[in-house]
Amino acid sequence: MTRFPKPWRMGFAALLLWGAPALAQKPTDAVSRDESAYRQLELFARVLSYVENNYVEPVDRKTLIQGAIQGMLDTLDPHTVFMPPEIFREMKIDTSGEFGGLGIEIARKGDRLVVVAPIDDTPAARAGIKAGDELLAIDGESTQGMDLGRALQKMRGPAGGRVLLTLMRAGFNAPRELAILRDHIRIVSVEGALYDGIGHVKVKNFQDRTDVSLKKELDRLRALNGGKELDGLVLDLRNNPGGLLDQAVAMSDRFLPGNLPIVSTRGRDGRNASEKSRDRDTEKDYPLVVLVNAGSASASEIVAGALQDHGRAVIMGTQTFGKGSVQTIIELEDGSGLKLTIARYYTPKGRSIQEKGITPDFLVPEDSSGKAGSDAPREKDLRRHFKAEPSQATSEVAAQPRTLPANLKDWAVTAKLADPQLKVALNYLHGLAPGPVSRDSGSTAGR
Repeated sequence: MTRFPKPWRMGFAALLLWGAPALAQKPTDAVSRDESAYRQLELFARVLSYVENNYVEPVDRKTLIQGAIQGMLDTLDPHTVFMPPEIFREMKIDTSGEFGGLGIEIARKGDRLVVVAPIDDTPAARAGIKAGDELLAIDGESTQGMDLGRALQKMRGPAGGRVLLTLMRAGFNAPRELAILRDHIRIVSVEGALYDGIGHVKVKNFQDRTDVSLKKELDRLRALNGGKELDGLVLDLRNNPGGLLDQAVAMSDRFLPGNLPIVSTRGRDGRNASEKSRDRDTEKDYPLVVLVNAGSASASEIVAGALQDHGRAVIMGTQTFGKGSVQTIIELEDGSGLKLTIARYYTPKGRSIQEKGITPDFLVPEDSSGKAGSDAPREKDLRRHFKAEPSQATSEVAAQPRTLPANLKDWAVTAKLADPQLKVALNYLHGLAPGPVSRDSGSTAGR
């Protein structure tokens, strides 16, 4: 999950202003730390000089310095990264929702690159790539030791270009090669359908104006419903890797009444913040199911956690990814960028989902075999990830999923659906009777 740098920069500027008058009275231990830092910088400059002047082949200073920065950040958490100008440009394109590429979300699991999720309706998804696939090589170049930025850069490019992926998957006897053509990917972040009065809205990521797109899609579904309010809604956040914090807050706000906490962030030296809902443009209190899986990360988990803590939605699916940190984006002078982890975030009841993820109220396997998606990579599998903190929740949501109601019946409208999780969610909403949801009793009553 990412937020833009303006608030961080303001805070940093204030820190500098307060610090300047006190320089002459800096404590001895602070002076000692500064002197140690200067000595280390001198050491770095000396090594750089040795390499430039004595290495067996000519070297490029810019490449060396960028490599040093990447190496420094490689000692931190996996979401803090340096982006050279070309990668930073791609990141900004991602946020706008348009780029040329394959449509794969990847992460590092130990020494391996693995697929977090293919983005819906992209070349990767159409080629059959699945969450948990191990990416061994790209165009014949091994991914062993390859950083994420380099891997993404190799897969991105003009539409029509061919990319050869070497994949390994549980059940494969040997790695397989898959040639995929890049496409111009324009991620429509919100898509919906109507099932006899019950809406299904798929939110693919949190980019610019995702909440506005959600409102338009809900209005379109109401129009298809003869202008009547929806009888219920499935908010589908499966394989949604996250995105912009403000859009996650806005989406949560859309389903909550005013003045309720949505998310809080806790940074270094008391740099804490919180977001609350506002009493405007709030959706009616129709029954709501949120679908999640191992590919639901960060901003998706903020939405699911807020709606779960306030009892506004029933969460169905499988355990989520478990990314409970906030990053800010800082554009540097040469066009490069720094994505820096600045805080942990917490749900309204004080839960940190770092490593743990959001536990669904009802566990619904991803396929008819009963598979719960346990093979997919999660935050806890990433190298150098933050460890989970002891719970600070004021009151815990049940840690174990409940059993689906025994009286949940099939519905003729969903009989031909090939998506087991969506089918269960729609059948659940169809079977609800008017009345409040009881999270503790497992009641199937709706609001």
